[in-house]
Amino acid sequence: MSTRQRLRIALQKSGRLNDKSLGLLARCGLSFEMRKDVLLAPCENFPLDLMLVRDDDIPEYVHDGICDLGIVGQNVLQEKLLLKSPSASDGVKVLRKLGFGTCRLSLAVPKEFDYQSPSSLSGKRIATSYAGILKQYLDAQKITAEIIPLTGSVEIAPTVKIADFICDLVSSGETLRSNGLREVEVLLKSEAVLVRAVGALPASQEKSAARLLARIEGVIKASQNKYIMMNAPRNALETIKGILPGMESPSIIPLGDDGEKIAIHAVARENIFWETMERLKAAGASS
Repeated sequence: MSTRQRLRIALQKSGRLNDKSLGLLARCGLSFEMRKDVLLAPCENFPLDLMLVRDDDIPEYVHDGICDLGIVGQNVLQEKLLLKSPSASDGVKVLRKLGFGTCRLSLAVPKEFDYQSPSSLSGKRIATSYAGILKQYLDAQKITAEIIPLTGSVEIAPTVKIADFICDLVSSGETLRSNGLREVEVLLKSEAVLVRAVGALPASQEKSAARLLARIEGVIKASQNKYIMMNAPRNALETIKGILPGMESPSIIPLGDDGEKIAIHAVARENIFWETMERLKAAGASS
């Protein structure tokens, strides 16, 4: 159990998750005094200290209680805990997927290779920076293959004859295509997650952790929704209510003296917002 009075959260010092992790905390209303080359920054308005470290270290820091919370990619979390010990993942709990840093860990083969199924991997050499996850996959498939650990430029391994295939992170797939490779199996879908150690914290820190999680939930929920306001004929109300992807019934406000027009306020999910707007206008909504 931690003896510190303040929470400590580990974030990537630099890299693809750094800016969005800091941005998430800022949208939660947290202010940090960030100074160059300072790895531990206290929050000025919340009992929380920010620890900036290598992303590879975050799973172990949380597991070992050096930090109470962490923001890390699922790919890094699973790989580092597997390498630590087969049971290490039992000591770290994922509190919330955060919706950024999305990617996937995939197997890729030269585009001319006739890949049929995972059995096509048997006896082959596979280059990867994720030896733990790859081994777990091969063992589950009962496939024997040679794992070639590499720390960078994995995609060129088949070209320079270091390996036959690769297992690497994929976002758009453009890097694979430019190196004459094609994706054949997805081992893991990954995004940034908020994690904590499974063990209990002192009561005051548990309360702070719950407050922080509630703020993060609120920020993510707000970012996924739009507030729509419109005017419409009253006789179009039922049609409009059927179109709105609202979380609750919309608010209805009468307009004018004759009651023929109304104002409608509602919350809609952003990912279908523009499609919804078009359908609402077709149903008679305006303004």
